[in-house]
Amino acid sequence: MPSHAPYPQLDGPLFEMAQRNGVFPDSKTLVDCVPAMDPEEIDHRFEDEEDADLERFITEHFVLPEDPITGGDPATASMEWYIDSLWEHLIRDPVETREGETIIPLPHRSVIPGGRFRETYYWDSYFTAEGLAVTGRLDLIEEIAANFASLIERFGFVPNGGRVYYTSRSNPPLYHRLLDLLAHQRGPESVREFLPALESEYEFWMDGTEGLKPGETHRRAVGVEGGTLNRYWDDRARPRVESYREDVELAESTNRDSKGLYRDVRAACESGWDFSSRWFAGEGIETIRTTDLVPIDLNAFLYGMERSLAGWHERAGDDERAADYRRRADERRALVDEHCWSSEEGFYFDHAWAENDRTDAWTLAGTVPLFTGMASEEQAAAVAEVVEERFLHPGGLVTTLTESGEQWDFPNGWAPLQWMAVVGLAGYGHQKLATQIAGRWLDLNRSVFDEAGQMLEKYDVTGGSGEGLGGEYPLQYGFGWTNGVALALPELLY
Repeated sequence: MPSHAPYPQLDGPLFEMAQRNGVFPDSKTLVDCVPAMDPEEIDHRFEDEEDADLERFITEHFVLPEDPITGGDPATASMEWYIDSLWEHLIRDPVETREGETIIPLPHRSVIPGGRFRETYYWDSYFTAEGLAVTGRLDLIEEIAANFASLIERFGFVPNGGRVYYTSRSNPPLYHRLLDLLAHQRGPESVREFLPALESEYEFWMDGTEGLKPGETHRRAVGVEGGTLNRYWDDRARPRVESYREDVELAESTNRDSKGLYRDVRAACESGWDFSSRWFAGEGIETIRTTDLVPIDLNAFLYGMERSLAGWHERAGDDERAADYRRRADERRALVDEHCWSSEEGFYFDHAWAENDRTDAWTLAGTVPLFTGMASEEQAAAVAEVVEERFLHPGGLVTTLTESGEQWDFPNGWAPLQWMAVVGLAGYGHQKLATQIAGRWLDLNRSVFDEAGQMLEKYDVTGGSGEGLGGEYPLQYGFGWTNGVALALPELLY
């Protein structure tokens, strides 16, 4: 039998049999296990014991992952005190990885979200950092920025998360916002060493954009009428090891080409919105078409990156490069206005590039152009009206207007989307609405905490218990970005 070292928990007969048979309720458990002995020896032992009880074999040959402590006592702690006390459970020191461990070693401390998410995650880290800034943990923010620079140097981009199985995709590109936050807190000199990494990340997202004709694509680049925009992607087209059983069963339930299906599933994971009806051509996940879409939020993030790079080069006295990035940003904004903005609806939508038309999915991604300053005053006013009329609920903003059973859909609200909407609306002078959204969201956070003693990954903003619904895994507690936004919103608005 060929060796599947150094990761027998990611590939080979043991992996295949354990995942297909659902040895663990959560597929991620196996791939986060650490070999308790030489990985090749595990391979050989399994070859000799293929009829062995799978769970027993795994527990004897691997160290199973543990979740961080995330419970609190609402009778004795305020929500803010609880969040502050939780950092020590979510901060991870740099450690030497053991042979066969799937964690990506980092040179500095990091912060994990909590629950099943036992490693650092790219876009989570920015929203968490907003809360770290409020509590004065600026050294930790700088260490996160340095970790990302290290990852970019190693992989050419910041992976989705801090595991080897995440290295075929990234996440919403928010490194520039992390650096802007650090510069605001510690001054421009604190981030200058990270600017080459930011430019390298930009090159990753723009790979293949030159010379694309409308309807042509290359990885994350899409040719559209008038120029080039971007999409989410994944360089692998096979089942995710961390959700292997779910992906294989999905492929078996449809007549679609499995490689295309797997890539669209993975690309949705790069978006952070895994999963949402936003990506579906029909009613179910079997119709997912992430790579067929030009997402409004991704292109707004890249506009923000281009404006940020222009500003940094201007400060450095490099007017030529600053002008080039400003030109790129202006061109992107014009293309987004043409392909993603609906003057009739007064809102931004994703663009289906193959059909050369906007989708009809109403989502909070349409507020991200306000967050990055890409919208005009008139567009921002129209978006604010839509947000208030369609998305605002008793607990804050709902993610989409579609109830699909997926976690990035109605009735759920998510901290990062509340933050971006509030920051964006406030930045365009819609302070009253921004304050109303923030107040409702924080009241919901506090209500659930007072009842359950927990901060959640997601919330039902429409009423009831407030606990979020849907997803491939049970509701997670902790929770990094929820904590960060809960601390940062009052500082922003009150």
